[in-house]
Amino acid sequence: MNDELMTVPQVLTALNGVSRRTFYRWRELGIAPECIKLPNGELRIERSNFRAWLERLREAA
Repeated sequence: MNDELMTVPQVLTALNGVSRRTFYRWRELGIAPECIKLPNGELRIERSNFRAWLERLREAA
């Protein structure tokens, strides 16, 4: 499956202003969407994983 890879800034924009610091804290806590770490250290998030993560949050609310 060919899935778009989102950058962290794209994810933060989609989350309406969640800070980068908060996103990385969520990663430390294991509650952020699943990420792919590129060889240069940058993170990418598959759009389908991001949507599934949001849906799980919706179900938990």
